[in-house]
Parts: sequence; structure tokens; C-alpha cells
Amino acid sequence: MPRFAMEILQRTHHMRGMASTASLSDAPPQAAAALPNPIRAVIFDMDGTLLDTEAAHRDAFARTGAAMGWPMSDEMLLSMVGIHRDENLRMLADRMGPDFPVDQFYADSDALFVAALEAGIPLRPGAEVILDHLARAGIPMAIATSTMAPYAQQRLEKAGLLPYFQTVVTRNDVDRPKPDPQPYLLAAERLGVDPAHCVAVEDSHAGVRAGVAAGMATVMVPDLLPPTEELVLAASAVLPSLHDLRNLLLATE
Repeated sequence: MPRFAMEILQRTHHMRGMASTASLSDAPPQAAAALPNPIRAVIFDMDGTLLDTEAAHRDAFARTGAAMGWPMSDEMLLSMVGIHRDENLRMLADRMGPDFPVDQFYADSDALFVAALEAGIPLRPGAEVILDHLARAGIPMAIATSTMAPYAQQRLEKAGLLPYFQTVVTRNDVDRPKPDPQPYLLAAERLGVDPAHCVAVEDSHAGVRAGVAAGMATVMVPDLLPPTEELVLAASAVLPSLHDLRNLLLATE
């Protein structure tokens, strides 16, 4: 095995040992699926996986809450990562109480977030490298995101990534968003590829659980949230960056 592949596997095993013992559910951990050989398609999450937008979201939420006199803890802000807006609304109502001005909160935080996007959408490390590698290999790619349309397509276009993808599955396209597997299953259906022959790439807890539940080999590249023990066991790999994903794919070709 090439040295860089061995280093990736060693880092994955290290993260398995260091992961939190907190679990997202009471269900027993699922055994990780091996990467399919050959890989017929790769389906990416967008925010936090390809686009470095989760930190901007967290900053907008934190600044808005503080300005409104409703400060939010780091624990609460992190609990909202990778969660679609409907669920975030429920979480805010539960945590902040009935007097929380949720409409004003979202109007103000959205304005801050849009301003951050207009200043430029940074990519996660290795995003263009892995997309170029898969495109040259002729492997179809899709997006499965909890972001609404047309905002998802607009962000990808502004970042110069939209042409890489054969299809973009957004929150509008599914009844049951992540952590339900429906977004990943729909993306695979649109690509015409069996989920068992797909790889899902995610940064969030909800996203990893969605990919695993879809029956896909799921690779986690953490952003704001470290993996739990459950997710380390369920994921096919936990990697430091998308550069490492490209190296892992090279090692298995």
C-alpha cells in the first residue's frame, strides 16, 4: 500500500480512538460499508463539505442573536450545523421559548450571511482537486443538500462548481430531508446508479447518517463538528480533508 494511503488509514484509526462516545441515537452502531469497486458515482453534500459556508452561518447566527439580546451558546450553534431550516426553527422554539422573535432573527441573520457570500464563497480544502479528479475519471457527480433551491444552485455557480454536477438535489426536492436517506436516494436515482455503487461525502452528523441509511459507502470530512464514535464506526472513512479523499481513491484504483 502506498505510504500516503497508509497515513490516511492511520489518521482514520486515530480519529476512531479519539471520537466522542456521545451517540446520535440509541441504535447500535452500523458496520461501515467498504468503498465500492468500481465507484459508479459520488454524491456530495454542499455546505461545509465543498463550500466553507457553515462557519459563516454560525457567525451570522451568533452576531444576530447577540445584537437582538438573545445570545446563543456555542453548544446550541453547533447543534444547528447540517440541519435543515424547518428543524432549526423547531430547535429555536424549544430552546429560546415562545417570545423569541424568530422571523426577525432569520431576516437579520440571512442578511449577514448573504453579505458574507457576496464577499466570496471560499471552498473547503481540496474541493477542486477531488472534483477535477472525478471529472477526469468520468465518474458522475451529484449534490444532495438541505439548502433550498435556487440558493443551492446559485452558491455552486458563484463558486464555479456547478458544471461538475449532473444533478443537484435540494430541500425542495424531498419530503424528508437529512438525516433521512431520501436526498441521497433521489440523487442516485437521478444519476441512474445503484446506491450500493455510490460514495456519499459529508461533513455533518445528520449527513453521514443519511448517506449510511441510503446504503452508500459514506466518507466523513469533518468541518465544525468532530465525529462521534457512532459515526466513526458507521463511516467508510473519516478524513482530514478532501485532498485525503483523492489520495484514498488513487490508492484503491
